[in-house]
Amino acid sequence: MLIRKPADHLPSEITPEKVYFNRRQFMLGAAGLMLSAETLAGLNARKSPLSTLAANDKPNSLKEITSYNNFYEFGTDKADPAENAHTLHTRPWSVLVDGEVAKPRRIAIEDLLKFPLEERVYRLRCVEGWSMVIPWVGFPLASLLKQMNPTSRAKYVAFETLQRSSEMPGQRDAVLDWPYREGLRIDEAMHPLAILAVGLYGNALPNQSGAPIRLVVPWKYGFKSIKSIVRIRLQETLPATSWNLANAHEYGFYSNVNPEVDHPRWSQGSERRIGEFFKRKTLMFNGYGDQVAGLYRGMDLRKNY
Repeated sequence: MLIRKPADHLPSEITPEKVYFNRRQFMLGAAGLMLSAETLAGLNARKSPLSTLAANDKPNSLKEITSYNNFYEFGTDKADPAENAHTLHTRPWSVLVDGEVAKPRRIAIEDLLKFPLEERVYRLRCVEGWSMVIPWVGFPLASLLKQMNPTSRAKYVAFETLQRSSEMPGQRDAVLDWPYREGLRIDEAMHPLAILAVGLYGNALPNQSGAPIRLVVPWKYGFKSIKSIVRIRLQETLPATSWNLANAHEYGFYSNVNPEVDHPRWSQGSERRIGEFFKRKTLMFNGYGDQVAGLYRGMDLRKNY
């Protein structure tokens, strides 16, 4: 993980120059707010003490990140989200935080954008065997949850995606049981690596990437990082998750990146980084083991996959 100080490392340094200048005027929804390079430079970003990326972990281009997506609400092909997600309206938008909290609240996206934002460059590993490196803009999930004052009964955090088939054409098909649902254990949700992302490459999230707000949990397979969130519920019981409901044999609740446990259809020992020809070895916990392995001490990760 890398959190850059914008004054020292602008998004233009990791974005191909042509892409950067073509995209820097990307608008944040109908409100016209911008998370451009100039705006990002004025934020109170902090440099992470947790880790840095390896030398061969170069960020993927904006085109690669936004044109190769799994977002079944807009279709099952990788190109479908980029083609179809323009139909999604992200204003007005709010997120309901409720359940085992002392202060349940519905929060408008404009208020969520007031959290101190950071630029974090994370690896993303898909269970299908491909990967990317993505420069997100967001804030720790824990920052939001702590404001809600979780009760002692809050053992898990459940997430829910927008269900609006008029704007999300993939929801008209019974590919999954809509709305899309995901979940974390409370200690996973409170871990500093887990963030709510509202931007990408210094600009607002494109619709196909999960606008206007999505979860990013870099040590888990990508489908755990739920997109276009409308509800976060803290609860005492294990949350139902969409892929586990669809096929519990193939998709466990934890879904940590583990090169030693293959998916029935995809080997997890290696991965294809988008934009590269040769495969590379997959790292345990996607390379974040030094930070997160302690969360699973004593667990059999072959059974708790």
